[in-house]
Amino acid sequence: MLDFSRVLAGPYCTRLLADLGARVIKVERPGVGDEMRQSPEQLEPGRDDQSTYFVRFNAGKQSLALDLTHPLARGVVEDLARVSDVVVENFLPGVMLKLGLDYESLSRIRPDLIYCSISGYGQTGPLRDWPAFAHTIAAMAGITHLEANQDAAPHVGYFQTADVLAATHAFGAILAALYQRSRTGRGTHIDVSMLECLIATEDMYFGGVLNGWPGTPGPRAGLMICQVGGQFLALQVVGGAQFWPRLTALIGRPELASDPRFATREARRQNRAEVEKIVNDWISRFATAEEALAALRAGRVPCAPILTPEEVIAHPHLAERNVFPAVEHPARGAVRIVNTPFRLSSGPVGPRGEAPYRPGEHSRTVLSELLGYTPERVERLIRTGAVAVPA
Repeated sequence: MLDFSRVLAGPYCTRLLADLGARVIKVERPGVGDEMRQSPEQLEPGRDDQSTYFVRFNAGKQSLALDLTHPLARGVVEDLARVSDVVVENFLPGVMLKLGLDYESLSRIRPDLIYCSISGYGQTGPLRDWPAFAHTIAAMAGITHLEANQDAAPHVGYFQTADVLAATHAFGAILAALYQRSRTGRGTHIDVSMLECLIATEDMYFGGVLNGWPGTPGPRAGLMICQVGGQFLALQVVGGAQFWPRLTALIGRPELASDPRFATREARRQNRAEVEKIVNDWISRFATAEEALAALRAGRVPCAPILTPEEVIAHPHLAERNVFPAVEHPARGAVRIVNTPFRLSSGPVGPRGEAPYRPGEHSRTVLSELLGYTPERVERLIRTGAVAVPA
């Protein structure tokens, strides 16, 4: 697999594929490499190319440092395309075309090539040339507006949701395309839009507005946060028809299940303040959050403590499922990262090795072992500047 991507959406997609056993050749810019190497939280004192961000999303890959603007680089990429099943890139639309490395060009070399392009707004349409990051995509997708709830102004979200969703959609589409190729022998060009991936995450609002519903700003009725004994917890009183009756029975007020003010989701939404007061009055009787959570779980009401990331990392459930494994690092010995979020009964799934330590660390290996280039040809490419290796 030939990976031209950088930052998050592309690298996370190819990290998932690497975890399944794909040999991923990460093409990096000579010298600086993927710009996420320079992110905060550096693992090695005195260097700025070993961020925890980069290591997490590029574990198990090999790095080839290649100057795509160099006249000799195109020939190298064409040779790599001949032996690659998949190409992934997340440049602005048109960049790979200018380099002569777009789907049409490479598919002439390998007709059954699976070529995946991830971009902010897709390969077509009037916004195709707009640069995109998760924050701006959330704004365009209406998510920033919805997450403002009833606040006077929208606020910045924390999660890079658009990137991660684009990565996972691309991951699934690539696997589907490989299966299709096994049946038909044909390759394909996959066009993944971060904007459309984020719009697809919204489960109720768009469906309603598309069909005449006026829409109601958040917060969503029945999704509650309560405080008990200095700790916050989350619980849900909608989502299933049984949740509200269970809660009313648990708090000793079963008559509220059929009360016209609360009997339907819409009624509970309109009377949200009353619902929250009833629940908070009951919750306040507990001395600790642990006691309240135990009672809610016994009553089969969905609930959970609100944990900090540090508490998440230390949680025994996640430890048992090996959610935070370690990979080797030349300077640190071992670095913990986040595991692949699914399991297969056929065998373990997870990082297959360390992240590339330096841009171009595997340049000689890739060109000689994978392409069969002679040592003389490899060194000539390095001398011309088309290919780079660590100093």
